[in-house]
Amino acid sequence: MGKMCGGVWVRRSAFLVFGLLTGFMVPAASAADCPGHPNALGTSRTLVVDPREHPRIGTMQYPETLPLADHEVVLTFDDGPLPRNSNKVLEILADQCVKATFFTIGNMARFAPEGVRKLRDAGHTIGTHTQSHPLSMNHMSLERAKQEIDDGIASVKAALGEDADTALAPFFRIPGLLRADNVEEYLASQGIQIWSADFLADDWRHISSSRVYDLAINRLEANGKGILLLHDIQARTVAALPRILETLRARGYRIVHVVPASAERPVTPTEPREWLLHPSPDAIAHWPEVPNFIFVGAGTLPAPALSDFDHIDEVPMLREASRARPSWPEPAEPAPENAASSLAAPSESVFEVQGNLDIALRNAATTSHRLQRVASNIRETGSKRMSRREARRLANSREAHVAHARGRQTHRADVSRQRKQPAATAHRGPLKRLVQVKKRHV
Repeated sequence: MGKMCGGVWVRRSAFLVFGLLTGFMVPAASAADCPGHPNALGTSRTLVVDPREHPRIGTMQYPETLPLADHEVVLTFDDGPLPRNSNKVLEILADQCVKATFFTIGNMARFAPEGVRKLRDAGHTIGTHTQSHPLSMNHMSLERAKQEIDDGIASVKAALGEDADTALAPFFRIPGLLRADNVEEYLASQGIQIWSADFLADDWRHISSSRVYDLAINRLEANGKGILLLHDIQARTVAALPRILETLRARGYRIVHVVPASAERPVTPTEPREWLLHPSPDAIAHWPEVPNFIFVGAGTLPAPALSDFDHIDEVPMLREASRARPSWPEPAEPAPENAASSLAAPSESVFEVQGNLDIALRNAATTSHRLQRVASNIRETGSKRMSRREARRLANSREAHVAHARGRQTHRADVSRQRKQPAATAHRGPLKRLVQVKKRHV
């Protein structure tokens, strides 16, 4: 934390001085430095970082991001240069005097080396993005990944020419953000900082430029600050970029340009918590320290003596209460001053019950027994009543059932009788005639 000097932390003061020096060594392009564009967004400041101290940044994948203040934005562009669209992006940024970071593909640099030199001449930061943009670095062999990384760097350096070592920043973004541990370890061993992002605009998808604008602004508003990932090879990005920059200016956002540290550019002083996108409040660190109290002669507190209550008689309420209190045994002799003593045990009279305890317990038991008998009688009476009602209901039900059964039997007998009468008549008729016929022949 540094030493205290006149109530000011020396380290913080040193950081402020170095920050001012850094600002002079790496001037920022503000709106006032943008000729012909008085309302330009500009670049508020330049942030100098050491890739070895913070090898991985971007909260989409890593715990840390760039040490940005609220409403500060870092613009990054991938996959270029593609002259048809990349040149338009450069013109838009120049009109607003905005500096950005470009992650260049090796094959694109070989195809359009002048596009890489335009980035350098415009003062933008140039990083690399592999040689051929493979979307398989998360599962390719380490040797293959090394070749992609090294060839991409070599191609961009070849496009830059003689000052390639100073013009090319040790910044790298993995294609598709498809990270792998072995790739990250190799890049860290080479002193190359891996850039992820804090939010995207999805401009590589088949969406409209207005949708690109909406995603960029809405996600920035949700984060409050951070690294925005765009693609300078996309026509939809070219169409959305002017409106994005204008909205940033209107809403009070500021552009930060990031460059690597060098002998001429010292690292911008920061605190570790500044590398977190939304650091949690570290309230405990700001709490005052608890004084280191020294207790002299600490021990058991002495018990109060009767002499401590000399003024009881002056207050009527306290006087009456003191007279009505149980008789506590007096101490044999007053305790010496500042000496610890134990409180006396209460006398047996305190716990006496008025009257005979046995009679009270017997009466309580008798009352409890009577209550139990009353409850039992209530339950039995209710049960008997229910049984009588149930019996009456069952008897009525049986009588009704018997009457119904008898009615059905009577009905069946009547029907049977009615059916038999015609049959008997029909049978009797022919027999009577047959008898008569026989009698005639005899």
